[in-house]
Amino acid sequence: MLVHNWREVLKRAWSIRLMALALLCIVLEPVINFVAGTWIPRNVYMQLAMSVMTGLLTAAAIVARIVFQQQVSGELNGKPPSEG
Repeated sequence: MLVHNWREVLKRAWSIRLMALALLCIVLEPVINFVAGTWIPRNVYMQLAMSVMTGLLTAAAIVARIVFQQQVSGELNGKPPSEG
């Protein structure tokens, strides 16, 4: 079941933005490793950097998911966020 303001969540929630960046890192990782493998004999550092970046983005998305965001969450008493 979707939350009542799912469109607003998709547009404004930082957790969604960070998860999208993590997904982009996951998708680009094999491409970057292939390209780096042709230029650099040992691309271990590139693999490590991409893995660390993906992990940090995912951890930040988890934190962003539980942090209160006025534009997405609305008032503290459970009211939906104001339109606009």
